[in-house]
Amino acid sequence: MAIDRALAELRDTVDGMHRVPRGGLLAFTGEAGLGKTTLIAAARARAAAQGFTVLSGKGGENEQGLAFRVVRQIMQPTLAAMSETERRRFLGSWYDIVGAALGLEATDPARVPDPTGVRDGLDWVMTRLTMTNAPVVLLLDDLHWADTESLDWLASFAPRVADLPLLVVVGYRPNELPRDATSFRTLVERHEQRPHVLSPLGETGVARIIRDAVGEEAEDEFCGECWTVTGGSPFETVELAIRLRERRVRGTRAELPVMRHLAAAIKGPGLIERLKRLGPSTVRFAWAGAVLGGPFSPEAAAGLAVVGSAEAAEATEKLRACRILTDAEEPVGSLEFVHPLIATTVYRDIPSGLRVGMHDAAAHTAQTVCSDPTTAARHLLEVPCDDRPETVACLRAAAREYLRSGAPEAARRVLTRALREPPPAEDRAALLHELACSTFLIEPTATVNHLREALKRPGIAPELRASVVYRLTQALAHTDRLTEAATVAADEARRTTNPRVRLRMQADHFVWSAFRADEPDSSARSRRLARLADKLTGRGLEERYILGLRAWDALVRGEPRRTALEYAEEALRGGMSWTDENRGFEVPVAVALLFMYCDQPGRAEELFTRGMAECERMGWRGSHLAQGQTLLGYIRYRRGCLPEAEELVRAGLHTAERVEGAVPAQWFAIGILIQILLARGRTTDARRLADTHHYGDVVPNAVIFPDPRTVYAELLLAEGRLAEAASLLSEVGDWLESRDWHNPAWCPWQLGLASALARTAPDQAVLHAQDAVKRARDFGAASAIGQALHVQAEVTGGQAALELHTRAVDHLERSPAAYELARALVGHGAALARAGRLHDAADRLYQGLEGAVHCGAAGLADRARRELSAAGMRPLPLRYAQTDMLTAQERRAAEMTVQGHPASVIATDLRLTEQGVRHLLSSVYRKLGTDASGLPGALGD
Repeated sequence: MAIDRALAELRDTVDGMHRVPRGGLLAFTGEAGLGKTTLIAAARARAAAQGFTVLSGKGGENEQGLAFRVVRQIMQPTLAAMSETERRRFLGSWYDIVGAALGLEATDPARVPDPTGVRDGLDWVMTRLTMTNAPVVLLLDDLHWADTESLDWLASFAPRVADLPLLVVVGYRPNELPRDATSFRTLVERHEQRPHVLSPLGETGVARIIRDAVGEEAEDEFCGECWTVTGGSPFETVELAIRLRERRVRGTRAELPVMRHLAAAIKGPGLIERLKRLGPSTVRFAWAGAVLGGPFSPEAAAGLAVVGSAEAAEATEKLRACRILTDAEEPVGSLEFVHPLIATTVYRDIPSGLRVGMHDAAAHTAQTVCSDPTTAARHLLEVPCDDRPETVACLRAAAREYLRSGAPEAARRVLTRALREPPPAEDRAALLHELACSTFLIEPTATVNHLREALKRPGIAPELRASVVYRLTQALAHTDRLTEAATVAADEARRTTNPRVRLRMQADHFVWSAFRADEPDSSARSRRLARLADKLTGRGLEERYILGLRAWDALVRGEPRRTALEYAEEALRGGMSWTDENRGFEVPVAVALLFMYCDQPGRAEELFTRGMAECERMGWRGSHLAQGQTLLGYIRYRRGCLPEAEELVRAGLHTAERVEGAVPAQWFAIGILIQILLARGRTTDARRLADTHHYGDVVPNAVIFPDPRTVYAELLLAEGRLAEAASLLSEVGDWLESRDWHNPAWCPWQLGLASALARTAPDQAVLHAQDAVKRARDFGAASAIGQALHVQAEVTGGQAALELHTRAVDHLERSPAAYELARALVGHGAALARAGRLHDAADRLYQGLEGAVHCGAAGLADRARRELSAAGMRPLPLRYAQTDMLTAQERRAAEMTVQGHPASVIATDLRLTEQGVRHLLSSVYRKLGTDASGLPGALGD
């Protein structure tokens, strides 16, 4: 049996031999009544008998709107058994991120994590629960009625269960899964264990169940008729068998009328008729249970049914005896319906007017007695709109809880209902703003509409209006409508009379103008920005944002490096948060990245590490984190740490692909990853990546860095498609020139164009390279100057190129650009070899080869070896020849060690203890076969 086989995989010993337990996913599907619940109950019994920890949850037909309801059923019982101190210790830094989703009291109620962050936190909690209580069996029934948030979490978590001592068993009706449950459907249908599809029982199976209940003497005709009336439904067959046994039916032909009567009472009208015979108070109690959803407390049902405690106890016993209600597993003392089919039948039998009244009363109780706005909101969704301010207030409170839970779709649902109530006129703008915040990540077009409507409301408070305008510009920008975003901010800056709000709107206008690709007069905007920045001191956040934008503008325009750095430091002096919901993180990210272009990658990495940690603390693990991972990888790429850069950018791309609407983050990641792959000599992989994501086919309206067309031209150059690359880079050059963006450190289009034209138009190639060198010198970063000189040397050729090569190497040796240095060394060595200076060539080529291997640039290393071979020289053994077998962390430790850094500095960089650094370096020595003696830095500590 599938359940027994799966449980056997969870054991850590087999025949006395120790083994690694293996988890898995087991899915049972089928229409109602085919035995899914029975199979899951059997799995529970078998797991408990073998001493496994059992966790469980189930969907409810009327509780789908309660975000994370199934997740709470799974995790709350274990957490509830802990003291508050134990819970906080158990959850650690995840407490405030997943606390609201788990129904815990959050320390920081203002924290609003994103859905990806909450899912990651729940992954961590479930993994910890599993390892603490292993082996674990997680039973999930009726998942077609589960809330969307729980289904999304399960779909993201389930693929990792194979590596945990955790078996997940699910049951669901495939045709009743929510339309938006695509991730869960994909999970179960593409899993290695395809769903086990349950079918109705055959005539022989039904006969076996009936005879087990009434005796082997039951006649064939009687058993055959049982199969006919039940349709082979296991639920109806078992229920019929129980009732036949209770009535002492023997299974004869003469008892067929009795059997048909009992079968008719199992579901539908027959069930309702049987319920009504139990008396009015019992019927009301059952109705109350159906409205509350299960499991429900008898006291809550009694209150809703308006029956006393004695009547409630009597009703409970009657309903148990009729197998309508039973005791729930969790929480202890609660009740639930014996089968979902019964609950559905009872709920649909409640007269509509009375059902609405009961939901309204349940909502009132949840608000006033339980202080639970989300439960109240669930009931209010079933109540017609009635122009009640208290209903609007409750729904808004529920939305805030849902946003704190990382459930924006649930927040959208209740706020949409609040808007229809409708709200008081003075609250409508604020409600529209809240609704827009809930739809921002899931339906940005709707966000724009809600915010435009909010701005039409009269008498909107200035602070609220500023927040509405900011959110509107952000929504427009995220839907690639940057022109509209810039226009909205500029209009608001002219309209407002509040100086602080005006400055904020001006900052927003400058942000979206700077990052729109089709800005008509970039130079005029730059002049206005410069004049404004010169008047500011950085006292407030708005001023610091404008100073940060001025720094970025100075960078892309190619103003002296010192100017850009001065504005950047001034902007950072008072601090800029990556997680300020009303400011965005575009400016802090740009300021941090500026230091990389200015040859201060350590400062850039420091700012990125701090910003990403801030995002993770807030539970923002979506597009913000994706952008951070990607651009941190870009910094490592510019430093020449190519394998580590690739890991980071791939992580950023993976994060971006998990987030709905994170298209800009994907563009950044794909472009940078293509550059890394080209640097590593993997042109085919770069082409495959570009084609998979249609990179090069579409030009976004937003400014992406590195510039997508320039990156695509690099790919064309690597493939030898020089004419196409030249045409594309000429277009890029025209665009950048029209904006007065001249810095080759930011976009080296001239260098690519020079390389593309070197064979067909060598004079033009030299002119482009010379102009790039001049612009790089104007900016003043050694890496930019060295890279430009290297290309100038390559396209110049002959004796004149040797001096250019020497100067290129000199500049790059003073820069942090290790990969560019390796390229320049190999290029210089090749030029020296062609000039017959083999001794000097060997020195350069050996240095370049070692640098290429150290950087992980296999293609460049191969070129160095070919140049050495062509000159009649053999490559010498390299210190870093085996670094491909090192992890990124080990490679980083080895690099810093050879550079002479002490263990304390390496420990800070890698976030390890000094002892951890020594263990890491020991691993490096083992892998490389290196003796620690005589090496500098941490090796001597």
